[in-house]
Amino acid sequence: MVAVKGGTRPPWVGLGAAVWIEIASGNAYTFPLYSHSLKSVLGFNQHQLTMIGVANDIGENVGLLPGIVCDKFPPWVVLVIGAIACFFGYGVLWLAVSRTVLTLPYWLLWLALCVAANSNAWFSTAVIVTNMRNFPLSRGTVAGILKGYVGLSAAVFTEIYSVLLHSSSSNLLLFLAIGIPILCFIMMYFVRPCTPASGDDSVERCHFLFIQAASIVLGLYLLTTTIAADVYSISAPLSYTFVFIMILLLMAPLAIPVKMTLNPMRTSKAGTLDQLIGSSNHLVQGEGNLDKTEPLLTPSSSATKLGSFHESDDASEVAMLLAEGEGAVKKRRPKRGEDFKFSEAVIKADFWLLFLVYFVGVGSGVTVLNNLAQIGIAQGVHETKLLLSLFSFFNFVGRLGGGVVSEHFVRSRLIPRTVWMTFTQIIMIIIYLMFASAIQGTLYVATALLGVCFGVQFSVMIPTVSELFGLKHFGLLSNFMALGNPIGAFLFSGLLAGYIYDNEAAKQHGLDRLIGSSLTCLGPNCFRLTFLVLAAVCGVGTILSIVLTIRIKPVYQMLYSGGSFRLPQSSSH
Repeated sequence: MVAVKGGTRPPWVGLGAAVWIEIASGNAYTFPLYSHSLKSVLGFNQHQLTMIGVANDIGENVGLLPGIVCDKFPPWVVLVIGAIACFFGYGVLWLAVSRTVLTLPYWLLWLALCVAANSNAWFSTAVIVTNMRNFPLSRGTVAGILKGYVGLSAAVFTEIYSVLLHSSSSNLLLFLAIGIPILCFIMMYFVRPCTPASGDDSVERCHFLFIQAASIVLGLYLLTTTIAADVYSISAPLSYTFVFIMILLLMAPLAIPVKMTLNPMRTSKAGTLDQLIGSSNHLVQGEGNLDKTEPLLTPSSSATKLGSFHESDDASEVAMLLAEGEGAVKKRRPKRGEDFKFSEAVIKADFWLLFLVYFVGVGSGVTVLNNLAQIGIAQGVHETKLLLSLFSFFNFVGRLGGGVVSEHFVRSRLIPRTVWMTFTQIIMIIIYLMFASAIQGTLYVATALLGVCFGVQFSVMIPTVSELFGLKHFGLLSNFMALGNPIGAFLFSGLLAGYIYDNEAAKQHGLDRLIGSSLTCLGPNCFRLTFLVLAAVCGVGTILSIVLTIRIKPVYQMLYSGGSFRLPQSSSH
């Protein structure tokens, strides 16, 4: 049985610790920082490099096992497994890039990166699932905050790579192999299931606003310092000062539990969420059904009425179970908004529509991310760290903004979250056409816009899964959705982009066929056909997203008709 931490402060301590773990879980975004070393030191061609990138995406997003483990074991178990995977995976890559061990086979390096990146799935699953259950009435906000920090992780690692690690790929891989596991061992004690917090408290909303503001300041700071370092010659002491300030900004979310300790407040009249909706075991342990009450009781409801309500509800549930056992009543399947088992969710059309829409959005976006260094070089930009930081910052904007904006409109206008996936994929069509045109000056603009649209896919998908299919098996369901990322990377990056790039490079070097050496491609034709295909794919994704949004609109009208989240009745399954 998983122990539940009581009190109002622990959820915020866990959220502050989760921010650091989410930064660590973005280590897969560092691939562009050392991919050039894999290509030059180990002699890979672009197709081999993109297939290594696919291993990165597969490892990062194949989280079915972490989802199952997270539903059955406490978060620290999940984090320990992730730390072990990180150590061994990046350790093998460091041995190869540093030439400590010579002639490691390609398949071993592919597997090592897959294992290393899979640590992200363990890290992210542990903190996302735990915090979604600790803040069940603020799912969009929490998902946006945590995924927003993942979006900033690339810029954080770029800062560390440039200043502390002196732009050394081997030093970066050693840091990932040792530093990230140490961080997780420190933070895992604080990420724990807690008594769910009430989402209607004005103080809680202020706390969320503070974290969002702190993350925005951090994002702007990272973007500013990266541009400054690219334009001006920054002295070593000033560079180290930049890193120190970055660490302080990363600690900002921990100011909330410190403030709650120094200035404790009285318990609100409504009490905790656990008092309002009954036992929270189903949120933190994945056991039992959601509370079978009508939508959340108002604070004016008396404890006597609440007790009698639960007693009659328990009696009716026992009677229903006895009737089902005797065959008098047929066991009904859950409705959208209730808790679904995995086997029940995968037979729903909405499940696959959401999967396909997410697959299109992140699969096409990660293709650009994996090839960002080569895209920049092909268009005459040889210093690609600025491109990566630009993408990272606007990816963060999309993740944070997607959570905040979708949460606002779903509560005020009952607009399904997926409408924002529709809008962003329409914009992505234009972005890929901008990339394909390779017009002077559009590379940075297109990269920034793509970062926003890419980030929105994450912060919308996560709460949507929990709202349509419940929190009980959320870890497994959300990680299955995440498979859209590596599948898209394999199809669009590994098979399409890498093949087209190498063919064009062979033509430029006067070769009739591909050879097994590293060739550099220059000019817009290196990726033009790839971008045109991605634009067409996003057109299909837009149509699917419109269909999904129309289908699930009644669900959101049921869940948010009172202006805040209403727990639906669950089926007894």
